[in-house]
Amino acid sequence: MSINVRIPTILRTYTQDQSQVTAEGATLTEVLDSLETNFPGIKARVVDEQGALRRFVNIYVAEEDVRFASGLDTPTPDGTQVSIIPAVAGGC
Repeated sequence: MSINVRIPTILRTYTQDQSQVTAEGATLTEVLDSLETNFPGIKARVVDEQGALRRFVNIYVAEEDVRFASGLDTPTPDGTQVSIIPAVAGGC
């Protein structure tokens, strides 16, 4: 299954400065494993040592936040858009 993955600027050093790449997988975990195979080091920036999504990273599968879906087990149908978005903090 071919999945389009949008890569934030901060992670583009892993993807040769590509803002969008293609990955394979039926679930988000499989997509992240595919990304790691093609772009070594990127997965560690998205998930922690226990394999959980890092709290400062948001991932959307077809515009749905995976934290409110099935997490890393969220299905990724063929042609789905996955967006990795670093959390932004701010304030006065």
